Parts: sequence; structure tokens; C-alpha cells
Amino acid sequence: MAEIVAIKPAVAEGPVVARLDKGVLRLTLANPPANALSLAVMAALAAELDRAKSDRSVRVIILAAAGKVFCAGHDLKEMTARRADADRGKAFFEETFSACAALMQAIVRHPRPVIAEVDGLATAAGAQLVASCDLAIASHKATFCTPGVNIGLFCSTPMVALSRNVSRKQAMEMLLTGETIDAATAKEFGLVNRVVPGEYLNQIVTKYAQTIAAKSALVVKTGKEAFYAQAEMGLAEAYAYTGRVMVDNMLARDAEEGIGAFIGKRKPEWTDD
Repeated sequence: MAEIVAIKPAVAEGPVVARLDKGVLRLTLANPPANALSLAVMAALAAELDRAKSDRSVRVIILAAAGKVFCAGHDLKEMTARRADADRGKAFFEETFSACAALMQAIVRHPRPVIAEVDGLATAAGAQLVASCDLAIASHKATFCTPGVNIGLFCSTPMVALSRNVSRKQAMEMLLTGETIDAATAKEFGLVNRVVPGEYLNQIVTKYAQTIAAKSALVVKTGKEAFYAQAEMGLAEAYAYTGRVMVDNMLARDAEEGIGAFIGKRKPEWTDD
């Protein structure tokens, strides 16, 4: 059995539990029953992601959740309570949505790949969280929705991540109807990569993570950064940019080692340089 090293105590009250095993950092939302993205939960998750950036032993991150709900989005009770503020909650709402936007961008810009492991409902900002991850693997019982339109609060910030993962018409279908889609439809839409039996979800996600963790961390970081950067560029600009990235990558020690190992028919020994 693999040795599991705790990089923070596993406490029942959460809100985020972290475990590191063989280069794979598992971050588990533990804010039952809905794993809602309160300010405290977002701050805890952001802190774990920030800590992982400087930890060379972390090579891949899995984002999972405890309980039947992956993430129900923003904590509406927390937000509603602030309507009693003198400004009717405006400052708190601004702080909440700003923190959420920063969190989602931290995932996209993180030097390590982030994989969502979804075994329940991901709604509103919860669906945004899934869409922000680099990969997403769901169980058959996972469901997804952006239901803000049903309660008078259009999912405008979740649509940023959603519209960068699925087609415009599919995104608008979810945003305008607020209806829940099953895991198979989410895969068809492009919101998740794979749909697997729930009893094998953890095993399969871990296998994906370990496969990626075996690569050069430098090369994975370079590729992830370039992927999101070029996606926002025009065609000519994207080719010019990625050409420069490949030249720099070719000059890296790991490229020299990897190509040499391929030609020499041996296993590469990465230095992450």
C-alpha cells in the first residue's frame, strides 16, 4: 500500500483536506452538506493551491469533494445574510465574486495540472469549478447545472469557464434553462473528459494523475501555460508564440534528455529543468 503523507491535518470540520501521495496532491472539499464556496472555503482552497506552487514534490493536483454534492456553488445563505448591511451587501458581494474569479484563474494559471474528480452534483460556481480544471472525470451519478436563472441570479461568472469548455449553444442551453444535465450529456458537451462507474472513480482519476506525474514537471508546466495563452490569440499570433515556446523548450535539459532517451530506447530521467 502506498505511503500517504499528510501535508496538513485531516480534520473533520474542513473546509479543505489535503493529502500528498507520490507527487499527487488530493484536495478534498469538506464543507458539508453542499460544499458551498463560502469565502472561508475559497480562501482555504486558494491557500492550498498557492502552497502547492512552490512545493516541487507536488506534480499533479486532484480536486475532489466529500459527500453527495461536489459543490453547490456560492453560499447563498452567507450572501443573503449580508443584505442587512448598510450597502445591502454590495461590498460583500463584490468581495465574494472577486475571490471566486481569482480562485478560478489560480487553477487555470497553476503550474501543475488540476483534475476534477466529480461524484455528485456540481451546480453554478460548482460547475464553474469543474470547467476551470484542466481535466474532469465524473462518475455516472454526477450531474451538472447552472441554475441561477431559476432564482433571479444569472450565472454570469460561471459562464466564463463554461463557455470556454463547451459550444456557445450548449452553454446557452445550460444557462438559459437552468436544467440539470447528467454525466453522459456533460461528456457530450465537453464539460468532462470521461464518465466512469462510481466504484472505480478514485482509482481511475489517480491513474490519470500518476500518468501525468511521471512526466517532466517543467514540460507539463510549459505546455499548460502555452495552451491557455494561445487559446486567447489569433491564429498567426498563436503560431508565433508557440514557436517561441518550442524553441525555449528544446533548449531545456529535459527536452535534451527526453529526446536522447527516445533515440536511445531508454527511460528518461527528468530533472525538471
